[in-house]
Amino acid sequence: MSAAADPRPTPTPLTDEQLHLDEVYLRLDELRAHTRGRLAHVRREGPSGSPQNRSERDAFATLYEDRLAQLESVEERLVFGRLDLTDGEERYVGRIGLSDAEHSQLLTDWRAPAAEPFYQATAAHPGGVVLRRHIQTRLRSVVSIEDDVLDLDAVTDPSQVAGQGALLAALAQHRTGRMGDIVATIQAEQDAIIRSDSAGVLVVQGGPGTGKTAVALHRAAYLLYAHRERLERSGVLVIGPTPVFLRYIEQVLPALGETGVVSMTIAGLLPDVTATGTEPDEIATIKGRGVWARILPRAVRARQRVLSERPLRVARETLTLRPADLRAAQAKARRTGKPHNEARVTFVRHMLTALAQQYAQALGEEVGEADWAELTEEVRSARDVRVALNLAWMPLTPASLLRDLYTKPHRLLEAAPELGARTRARLAWPADRVPGPGGEWPEWTPADVPLLDELAELLGADDSLDREHSRREAARRAEAVAYAQEMLSASGAGGGMVSAEMLADRFDGGAAVGSLADRARADRQWTYGHVVIDEAQELSAMAWRAVLRRNPSRSMTVVGDVAQTSTAAGARSWGEALDSRLRDGWRLETLSVNYRTPASIMAAAHAVAAAADPAHPPATLTSARDVEGALRRHHALDAPATTAAVVAAIPADTGAIAVIAPATLVAEVARALGVSLDGDLRDPVVVLTPGQAKGLEFDHVVLVEPARIQREGHGPGDLYVAMTRPTRHLDVVHSEELPAGLA
Repeated sequence: MSAAADPRPTPTPLTDEQLHLDEVYLRLDELRAHTRGRLAHVRREGPSGSPQNRSERDAFATLYEDRLAQLESVEERLVFGRLDLTDGEERYVGRIGLSDAEHSQLLTDWRAPAAEPFYQATAAHPGGVVLRRHIQTRLRSVVSIEDDVLDLDAVTDPSQVAGQGALLAALAQHRTGRMGDIVATIQAEQDAIIRSDSAGVLVVQGGPGTGKTAVALHRAAYLLYAHRERLERSGVLVIGPTPVFLRYIEQVLPALGETGVVSMTIAGLLPDVTATGTEPDEIATIKGRGVWARILPRAVRARQRVLSERPLRVARETLTLRPADLRAAQAKARRTGKPHNEARVTFVRHMLTALAQQYAQALGEEVGEADWAELTEEVRSARDVRVALNLAWMPLTPASLLRDLYTKPHRLLEAAPELGARTRARLAWPADRVPGPGGEWPEWTPADVPLLDELAELLGADDSLDREHSRREAARRAEAVAYAQEMLSASGAGGGMVSAEMLADRFDGGAAVGSLADRARADRQWTYGHVVIDEAQELSAMAWRAVLRRNPSRSMTVVGDVAQTSTAAGARSWGEALDSRLRDGWRLETLSVNYRTPASIMAAAHAVAAAADPAHPPATLTSARDVEGALRRHHALDAPATTAAVVAAIPADTGAIAVIAPATLVAEVARALGVSLDGDLRDPVVVLTPGQAKGLEFDHVVLVEPARIQREGHGPGDLYVAMTRPTRHLDVVHSEELPAGLA
């Protein structure tokens, strides 16, 4: 009798990988369910108990919330690689590390030392790796695999496909309006930067398409893994050029297993300042000059005045304000080395002592130690005294002082004579921008924020404002407790087991202190363990001061391309930006391969940039690929109408499409296309200025009036940026003559 046929399908590499993938996802689901259960248990405990118990509960809640956020964020492409080693071990590489219930390793975190060979092994230096497998997944299914054979002598099946298939497949994927991670396809030069030492300032110079932004974000995730104990206490700050850019990259770090990173623009550095105003680049450049580091201390010092001698009425007596007393008190205050508002406490204390001694003499009474405080308070509360001390050393806010400089020419001249009359006139707010009583001041601009930050450092906290905040908090708390007591009395609830204070805690959401990211965003003085700056070539001198203030340890990843500098306040070389601030405390790494932009588009962009600024041509990059017919030109009589026609002819399955136009033309182009200027990057078509497009990438770009962009732009980098955004096709629409290099 013949043997029955085996009904099971023949195992294949694809089915083998699917079995392992199923096991990993089953374990992920188990861990999610367990973490949700622990979090629910902690939350059910409520806000009762001792302060220590509540603190412990909050700490556990934060721990479980962070762990659950990590587990939820790695659903997509959880497993992406496998290493076959010479000792027979199979090591799977993925977004996070996972072990089964018996603590056997199911998945190695891509940041772990054990995963380094996945990125560093080559045929010349296999490092014990026989085969590297790239696993492509969609949802929870394996869809393809690509094998790199690194040691032919050690494999039993030499027909395995070797090469860069996984990288090319990733480059060919459509863009989605959100930046994707490159964790599955990190190249060796990128991996060396990602894993480099955290100490000092690492500058990553990279032209368009080299993956510098992705490298910086993966480096942040790697450092959080390798130095978690240190960085979990202080956090990582990511600074990007625009809110649009931050929305574009926001999914990368969670996808890599990190959720607690703080991201913001320079305009968002101050928690209580909204900087949405606009201004000409010339004015922003003036505000960015390093000379403000000398101007602003002068402006503060000018508010510390020695008044002329004058009488001060205290009750029925008349005292004398003496310039010598003012000078002595101010000298003692300055010797404390504290900021203006904090040093004012010392100034006021010494002046009150001098005036109280006068008052005691005027009364002709012996004042005992027990009565001295009452006598001093009587002097302090006298209107003449309060006015005089405020005139001599006024408590200040950054906003009020900077507004004074913009609205009072004599104040700006007093603090900044070196700026010159024309420059000071450019900074002055015109009369129609100064509000009347009860009116609103103009909006701050992003260039104002570093100046406000500098002033906040010089002025320090205003103790009178702190007292007012404490008073308001106490009143709010008393109101909440009173309302809770009223509810308990009216309903009879609680049965004596719930107090009004406990119920008020419920109203406040308990005693939770918030995540590290929330606390860091709310605290101007927060210092981060590591800072990542993207498009760092755009930072002004004053912006650099504000950033460095937040990272005293000088552990930073700075990425950008000096050929793409588009503001006059930015830098044309890294030495220009950093030598005076960091001396030899920075090092440079260069990314040399353009993985994104087709070679023909890149060549045209390089020619345009070199012709526009021969003294600073962009670096020549090696292009990983080209696309047939990538660059097309369209002459137009009506550029917006032709743009609409070009966009309409783009195939529906193209992917992400952007129209990049001069700032003076974007509104007209958007109307011709029938789209909004505040659209989401995930919309089928978005219309952007070159500045808004910085750092982004799209499958297809339609570039409108390049000569006008070059003429109206902030710098030669604007057109270079706009031309290098596409990953497949660039259509150029023009009614004007094309710039040199593009024609």
